[in-house]
Amino acid sequence: MSYFPMLPDKQMPTLGIDPMKPLFPSLLLAFITACGGPLVGVTVVDERTALENQVLGTYQELNQQVMLVASVRYIDPKGNLKQTQELPPGKKDVVRALQRVSFNKDDLNRFKSLGIIGENNEGGVTLLKPEKVQPDDRAFVENLVKEENEDRLAIMSRIIETNETLTPSELPRVHKMFAALNRDKALKGERIQLDNGTWTQKDATP
Repeated sequence: MSYFPMLPDKQMPTLGIDPMKPLFPSLLLAFITACGGPLVGVTVVDERTALENQVLGTYQELNQQVMLVASVRYIDPKGNLKQTQELPPGKKDVVRALQRVSFNKDDLNRFKSLGIIGENNEGGVTLLKPEKVQPDDRAFVENLVKEENEDRLAIMSRIIETNETLTPSELPRVHKMFAALNRDKALKGERIQLDNGTWTQKDATP
């Protein structure tokens, strides 16, 4: 069963983003920020469990290292721009995921503001109102949802892989934690799915 469902009987093409042990904590912060809206409030921070602190710490670490990787380059004797180090496959995948999340952020936020896409209770996004999408934009929106969910899953999976205190069995908890954080930072009027599966609009925050 997919962690990031779309509505039934709708085809779902693919989505796009802007751009690790130490890289890991950074990833979480960038990912949450890239998804749109302010970062988690003080109340949520105060209620974090030990697992949440581990995941958030690793994510922030990932983001910091991703920024370092993206900025540390040099010019070779032939005048070509070179990166100072070759990234292993696992890091390459998560860097690409963070980049694509950043690249897709504005489009994702636009469709969330229209109620077409919502934050589901598994840490992903769901296409809620495909009938409101113009026919010429349908493939683009479905691809956007697909890419966003693929990238979020890649980031969350990397957090588990990179943190020695976490195991694959805790991935569902990580999904739920991301879902809660995304609900917390959702803007007024955006569609969010509660833990019980109910979809609702985000209320105004004080």
